[in-house]
Amino acid sequence: MTEPFVPGLELARLFYREIVGPLLESELSGLRYSAALIGWGSEVLGFDSARSTDHNWGPRLQIFVDDGDEDQAAVVSELLGARLPAVFRGYPTVFRASESADPPSHWVTVAGLRSWLTGELGFDPTAGIGLLDWLSVPTQRLAEITGGAVFHDGLADLTATRTALAWYPRDIWLYVLACQWQRISQEEAFPGRCAEAGDDLGSALVTARLVGDVMRLVLLMERRYPPYSKWLGTAFGRTAGGGELRPLLTAALAATTWAERQQSMSAAYEAAARLHNKTGLTPPLDPAIRPAYYDRPYQVPDAGRFVAALRDQISDDRLRALPLIGAVDQFIDSTDALGSGSRNLRRAVAAELAPPPGR
Repeated sequence: MTEPFVPGLELARLFYREIVGPLLESELSGLRYSAALIGWGSEVLGFDSARSTDHNWGPRLQIFVDDGDEDQAAVVSELLGARLPAVFRGYPTVFRASESADPPSHWVTVAGLRSWLTGELGFDPTAGIGLLDWLSVPTQRLAEITGGAVFHDGLADLTATRTALAWYPRDIWLYVLACQWQRISQEEAFPGRCAEAGDDLGSALVTARLVGDVMRLVLLMERRYPPYSKWLGTAFGRTAGGGELRPLLTAALAATTWAERQQSMSAAYEAAARLHNKTGLTPPLDPAIRPAYYDRPYQVPDAGRFVAALRDQISDDRLRALPLIGAVDQFIDSTDALGSGSRNLRRAVAAELAPPPGR
């Protein structure tokens, strides 16, 4: 029988403070290590609830040790494997990933910090973070690494790395924002065109895509890494801009006619434009919607204005010359692809950003 629900991040903090930390101190005094709960899991982003406890959830954390000392990692793993209690606060401290015959694994991961980070990101951020590094890591992964909590940082590199990854450098932020507005500019007139062609389902579908793009835009403007689809609405609801925009976007999704969708989306676009102006990243732009798509009778934000204004503020010539495809999860929309391995994503981004042959 488990105790009343405790959010996973707090459970991890208690697990370290009451069990893991004292055990390491008493048995391996002088050990240089860091302890944290970062990486995968809804609890890392603060989105877990009692429902989350039905799988891959429990008192868990990571212990990071110096890379290159496999003996040290083995000693720590052996100690924890032998001395951890079977249950903590009503939850088992081991888990089985499947019903196979594989032995259960302990919720405490022991790893070299740099090797673990490289496995998560596809590069070692302690050695510096380059342009390709930033653009090839999904925002979900960046949220996971910079979210959660550090309970002890004897290695120091963990806190420094999380600080370095906390948000994009200014020029990359400008580029990613420009690419997000570009996504909107490419489809802003399509709900009206679909409806005019008698395709109301298509109109609703494109509206839903645009709603998602606006939600991600607001998170990016507020310097928050957008999570993947399951948690996008939850994260958006916690933004300052979400208070005004959420009812407008909800109304756009609930609308049954194009005229209703256009009315709600128009108000949402104007609200997003005002949020853009509040960032101070570009000179102020008129937030009013307009019939700017050739001579067609669709009200749009003319999002290309924001693309151009943001791009004009980029000082890095290489970034200014890049195609407007953005970071990896702005042009790849597949949970499996985004979670399949960062090295594969780096290759995909590198291919997309490569100049055409002959240039």
